[in-house]
Amino acid sequence: MPYYDYQCQDCRRRVRLFMTYAEYGRSQPACPHCQSLSLKRRIGRIALAKSEDARMDAMMDDSALANLDENDPKALGRFMRQMSHEMGEDLGDEFSEVVGRLESGESPESIEKSMPDLGGGDEMGLDL
Repeated sequence: MPYYDYQCQDCRRRVRLFMTYAEYGRSQPACPHCQSLSLKRRIGRIALAKSEDARMDAMMDDSALANLDENDPKALGRFMRQMSHEMGEDLGDEFSEVVGRLESGESPESIEKSMPDLGGGDEMGLDL
């Protein structure tokens, strides 16, 4: 959606205005709070598209793995959550449960015992 962010130079409020692409640059936006025409465009966050290979390379970079302590369930859980975020996919309820339990400090062995069908078989378990 073509929403544009501004900072009103008079009332100092941040505003978000909807304009069509044809309207942007042709019409003078006004602050909805004080009706001032003295608005300054704010540039919001930008997103950089990365290929799947680039995302996985970044995850496996030595600096990304430096803080991963395989004996620390919380660190493992954080790494798994970051990996899921980098992949941009919902990995399902089972994955979310495992990550949540790791982040709370539960050991991978304990989780694996309580979820014998985890990952659909031994080859998909939490063994590190």
